Amino acid sequence: MTADRTTGSGKGRGPAAPNPELYGLPFTVDDFAGMPYRRLGPSGLRVSTIGLGTWKFGYPETGDGSRTGEAASLKILDRAFEEGLTFWDTANRYNDSSGNSERVIGAWFAAHPGQRRSVELATKVFGTMDGRTPNFCRLSRTNILEGVYACLDRLRTDHIDLLQFHQFDPSTPVEESLAAVEDLIARDLVRYFGVSNFTVEQIEACAAGAGSFPRARLLSVQNRFDILGGEEPGKAGVLELCARRGLAFIPWSPLRGGLISGRYLDREKARPGDRLVDEKRLDGELTPVALKKLRGLAEVAREGGWSVSQLAIAYMLRMPGLGPVIAACSTPEQVSENARAGRIALSDEQAERLAGILG
Repeated sequence: MTADRTTGSGKGRGPAAPNPELYGLPFTVDDFAGMPYRRLGPSGLRVSTIGLGTWKFGYPETGDGSRTGEAASLKILDRAFEEGLTFWDTANRYNDSSGNSERVIGAWFAAHPGQRRSVELATKVFGTMDGRTPNFCRLSRTNILEGVYACLDRLRTDHIDLLQFHQFDPSTPVEESLAAVEDLIARDLVRYFGVSNFTVEQIEACAAGAGSFPRARLLSVQNRFDILGGEEPGKAGVLELCARRGLAFIPWSPLRGGLISGRYLDREKARPGDRLVDEKRLDGELTPVALKKLRGLAEVAREGGWSVSQLAIAYMLRMPGLGPVIAACSTPEQVSENARAGRIALSDEQAERLAGILG
């Protein structure tokens, strides 16, 4: 960790020098750089409507399986901040359990030490990380605490805004896991709590065990979702549950690996370097039904002057229960394209038309 929260911030003594650029600030604000913010579930924390998924940031030269190296990733993070995309999502295990996605974000914080508070940082713990014995995985108190300490070191920060359980652990009592989160929040190493890849029943179990741990209140659920495929098999109903309970549903892979982008409307233009092509998934994803829906989306997008991906994200943001949408980006230009989606206000008529196209 970069500082001990029990003894101070480690940022020096005496009053900070005033910043004239901040004189005359309005009493409250609801956006940054033109990007609207929304509350994270029932909390008072505001997060950017469009966030940034960093799961392929790393060091490809090491063989970690990442797609975007440090230099390119830092440019993406720069653009994200400029565009108001300040909700950054990562996980300790990303890129072959290397921790390198977190390290890249840590490098950005080191280069921009005055901007840490301006970023809502989310990471995850659960999967085997930092060691080989069984106590380096799952949701025991030991793995949660040690996992968070290691995350803080890689991220070069003294706190995590949103700690998420990456998966449900049926082998550990829920109360033990929540007590560990409670203690981390009490020490200001973690600020808020969410889960990822949970079913309705697992969310209910987590909520039922939270009565004795008010600080470890569940605020968000990050599950896979996109407008073509909906929720993952076995996890249906989570979005509706989030809407009903006031939780924030954070969709991962909202563009279905790039399928919902318009680039595959002409199958012949697919080429190596495209993610679905490289992962040999295109033939399975680009079904006749999916292609028909994509063509319908493209027509509406053209009329509005948007890209297919912008239209898809804007439509998702109208759904009850939706929190920030965290599409991954491999270039600064993609960041700017996604940012525009957060500023699109679809009419009811357009939304109804899209609902008809998607069936």
